[in-house]
Amino acid sequence: MKFDFVLVAILVIVQWRISVLCLGAARARLGPRLLALICVGVVAFDLLAVFGYLCTYYSTASRLKLPGWLVEDVGAGAIAYLLAAAGVLAVYEIIRHIGRSIGADTNPTRRHMLHAGGSVLMAAPFATLGYGMFIERLDFRVREVDVPLAGLSADLDGLRILQLSDIHLGAFLAEADLARVVDAAREVRPQIAIVTGDLISAPGDPLDACIRQLARLRADSGVFGCMGNHERFVRAENYTAAAAARAGIEFLRQRSRPLRFGDATLNLAGVDYQELAHRELYLKGAERLVVPGAANILLSHNPDVFPVAAHQGYHLVMAGHTHGGQITVEIVDQSISAARFFTPYVYGLYGGPRAAAYVTRGIGTIGIPARIGAPPEIAVLRLRKV
Repeated sequence: MKFDFVLVAILVIVQWRISVLCLGAARARLGPRLLALICVGVVAFDLLAVFGYLCTYYSTASRLKLPGWLVEDVGAGAIAYLLAAAGVLAVYEIIRHIGRSIGADTNPTRRHMLHAGGSVLMAAPFATLGYGMFIERLDFRVREVDVPLAGLSADLDGLRILQLSDIHLGAFLAEADLARVVDAAREVRPQIAIVTGDLISAPGDPLDACIRQLARLRADSGVFGCMGNHERFVRAENYTAAAAARAGIEFLRQRSRPLRFGDATLNLAGVDYQELAHRELYLKGAERLVVPGAANILLSHNPDVFPVAAHQGYHLVMAGHTHGGQITVEIVDQSISAARFFTPYVYGLYGGPRAAAYVTRGIGTIGIPARIGAPPEIAVLRLRKV
């Protein structure tokens, strides 16, 4: 809610300022009739921007019965416009302030350089967004992470677990791109493969195609998964579980599956999406899935359950949901992203050897088809005895 308020405030301020600047320029150059047309156009564009932003709320779009592809495309356009426009406006205002502060007797060459530099800087938001959309978004790489766990059995030391999450196959991720991800995942030869939710984004997205590609994953002890919030949003949890089961993928929905490795037991448990708005209900009943004496791993799309899971006796939580922030900025060794409005568990390994959580950046995107500072990842977790 806090993030929504901030984003709406930015949208209103940016669009109001841009409208004022456009109308001011038109008033100085155009006659009454053309000026009236410009005013109508500016108002129409403002309304279109608001509509596009509303499309980023899938619940609103669902009530309007809009097609999923339209919601994703229009919403993405609105967010991309907002990000680029905010960046350009910020640079414009800074250059404008500097231009007013320098004296009238300033060397014309210096003034020209200032304006030229400002033009270059105003192009930077578009260049950055383009890089995030066409390069970093599709830069799929394998990331291997050691997860030290206290008391881990020697038979589980070095066990490799593949994790894919937040695939969002649809308007912003083609099946051919997912096929590349699966091909790369097959090369790591894991003992277990995990899918932690959000196979698609909106109604009408190719869920069957996503499952078909995931069925090509290979792992010695099987492929398992848990549901994400988008499976719930499109009301496809039951269908996903049934279709995946036919393809050899077992979704763990409030249940567990013990796996034997030598003399050791690794207990995989899974829960459906745990809603942030109902923290008091996090993992209700999941303590019954914990197996004493085993290494207990919980699959949960939402990483915020980690403290509750640790209290219940889980040794490792594998989660996604945040996309690693999707668009992040590094400032003094800190990643600044919108995801931090929602959760402290944005990306990476959290906790200690007695209870840990890994939050992956995932594969796809939501809202806007771009990743900046948070490239997609094919995660491979290696359990380590400490």
